[in-house]
Amino acid sequence: MATMSLAAASPLTSTPRAIGAPAPLTAFLGLRSGVAQATRFPGLAMSSKPAEPRAAAVVAMAKREQELEEIRGMTTEQLEEEVVDLKGELFLLRLKRSARQEFKNSEFCRMRKRIARMLTVKREREIEQGINKRLSRKLDRQWKKSIVVRPPPSLREKKEE
Repeated sequence: MATMSLAAASPLTSTPRAIGAPAPLTAFLGLRSGVAQATRFPGLAMSSKPAEPRAAAVVAMAKREQELEEIRGMTTEQLEEEVVDLKGELFLLRLKRSARQEFKNSEFCRMRKRIARMLTVKREREIEQGINKRLSRKLDRQWKKSIVVRPPPSLREKKEE
């Protein structure tokens, strides 16, 4: 009785390879533990090179830098007004989502990041003035209590029309 190793049998059939069973696909592609051999398939070797930064990422980074410059150019009062407006817009987006109306899902992330950038710039200015974290939180609580509720800019524009 002839002995047969496990590697000699195809996983799909029980016929030994010596009789003419098809070789496994990994042997055909020249794959060993998930790595392509560049000698058999030169096209695969090109895809394994590290990709250079995409133009879209560079453009997004430039827009972010431009936005930060714009935010840093605002006064603290303007920053606070903008934060209140953006939080109102964020609230309206949540209402649209709960009412199952049409909205852009990416707006949530964009608005939250813009609010975070503004609050970061505000905190940077407080640090420059020497305001510690505890006093900053106390001032934030006072500021939040003093906010006058008004409709966000998108609703104000609709009322004007």
